[in-house]
Amino acid sequence: PLAELAKAYNKPMVIGTTGHGKEDRLAIEKTAQFIPMVWAGNFSTGVNLLFFLTQQAAKVLNSQSDFDPEVIEMHHRLKKDAPSGTADRLLEILKESRQASDDDISHGREGMPGERKPTEIGSHSLRGGDVVGEHTVIFAGIGERIELTHRATDRVIFAAGALKAAKWVFDQQPNLYSMQDVLGLNS
Repeated sequence: PLAELAKAYNKPMVIGTTGHGKEDRLAIEKTAQFIPMVWAGNFSTGVNLLFFLTQQAAKVLNSQSDFDPEVIEMHHRLKKDAPSGTADRLLEILKESRQASDDDISHGREGMPGERKPTEIGSHSLRGGDVVGEHTVIFAGIGERIELTHRATDRVIFAAGALKAAKWVFDQQPNLYSMQDVLGLNS
């Protein structure tokens, strides 16, 4: 409905909500043929840089490299979903780079799960206190480990990113854009 209103008045749009059904996603994509839209589940500049850096590292540290990927995220005690949408996106990036499936994701470990499978991608969700959001991607190799971490300590970063997207989208042609586009990371 809001996308149709923006289309009717020929106004650019920024969408920051997640959890859209297939029908809603298709409607947004269709509307983006007529007006410029930025759609992101997370508007933090740092998180979007983390997505980019994870993509770059995953290209090098793919399934042939003997580096084992893990995603660890932590949020406040009141967060209802796990893993977070940001962690889900990081897992998607790793799955794409390794040509893996949802079956390759190991959500936590307990008991005697056995040795790590070569295609396994670990996912761990922590909840406690008032943590705004922390996400770490680990590539653990033999004799070395690479960790990419983003820590949000104030929710104002999400609003600042959305404002950056709103200023940027104003001069764009009709299309569906991401924060990667806004930040110039897709160039």
